[in-house]
Amino acid sequence: MKSVERIIQPRPSSIVAALYTLRDLDTDVAILHGPPGCCFKHSRLLEEDGMRVVTTAMCDSDYVFGGHDLLVDVLKKVMSRFHPGRVGIVGTCASMIIGENFHRAVEEVGPGVPVIEVEIHAGYSDNTHGAIVTLEAAHAVGLIDENELERQKRMLMLATELEKRSGAASRDYIEPSRGDLKYKAASRLLELMRQGKRGISVLNAKKETAYMFADVNLAVCQAASAVGAPVPVTIANLDASVGLPRIRRYAATITAQLKENGVQVDHITGGLDEYPLTGENAGRIITERYSSYDYVVLSGVPHAIPYEAIKGMEIFSITNGPRQVEPLKAIGHQHVMVEVDLHPKTLGVRGMVESEFGETLRSML
Repeated sequence: MKSVERIIQPRPSSIVAALYTLRDLDTDVAILHGPPGCCFKHSRLLEEDGMRVVTTAMCDSDYVFGGHDLLVDVLKKVMSRFHPGRVGIVGTCASMIIGENFHRAVEEVGPGVPVIEVEIHAGYSDNTHGAIVTLEAAHAVGLIDENELERQKRMLMLATELEKRSGAASRDYIEPSRGDLKYKAASRLLELMRQGKRGISVLNAKKETAYMFADVNLAVCQAASAVGAPVPVTIANLDASVGLPRIRRYAATITAQLKENGVQVDHITGGLDEYPLTGENAGRIITERYSSYDYVVLSGVPHAIPYEAIKGMEIFSITNGPRQVEPLKAIGHQHVMVEVDLHPKTLGVRGMVESEFGETLRSML
């Protein structure tokens, strides 16, 4: 049997994907059933975003004798201390290997609120598996309907395919990079604007990352206005009628802020959790209506926009993945920049935050 080539660079964890999905489901408290240090960094970030994360703090003896009593005790404490309306229990490698039964603990406590039981570990090659299992568990307790579950699963499978085709999972190892110098790319973009070139500004972002990526699109429009250039066509995945309530709020907030700052979105491609599909939609719009334009600025998930739709243009791509630079350059994107600290800066916020590229562009006007 031919062995499957494994990706040897660090990859996102299914456990972390489960935690973020619980956040998207407006879960009040997530219980990690495992060691105290499991997913520590992401747990802290999610606490900044309003979801409490606690742990059963399993130790080596619990791997032998089991952690049922620990889980029961922590669930009781969560209910009495935080009075949550919705709780999640997330597995870890430790609790799943020894076969912990979450539902038995929930039945013993009888919390009286929906408990999303996510039996997951970090041993899956695709982190999206953690999101799918969480959504299925949410459906099982009646928090989302069948149609939303199937739509979400389809988007997650498309996202997995996208990463394997042209993203950070497209090779066994990709050298991380900070990308091009932002002031050089901004200088070239302003040069094109001053020459009267026509441009397209595309937001194709994932969930809360849009709070910063949308600032790129705002800065591009502001720069064009400041130098008297043609106003770029703005295309964005900001459909506020699609997705879980939290994701819809992101889209509505960003759309309102763009409008307040004089930016009208010309084309809506879909929702903020549909970035693999909305990239295709953006490509179709560009091909049908703007194929003769001179430059395009892509923020969020640039590799989701088909290269065939933009290959004749000068491409400026802004991502937050250091391992996305090399694949984008290989495709043919001339300027690739990385917003390195984007994720921590977009958790816990309630509105758009300034991007490094946007700040650089404004400073050069």
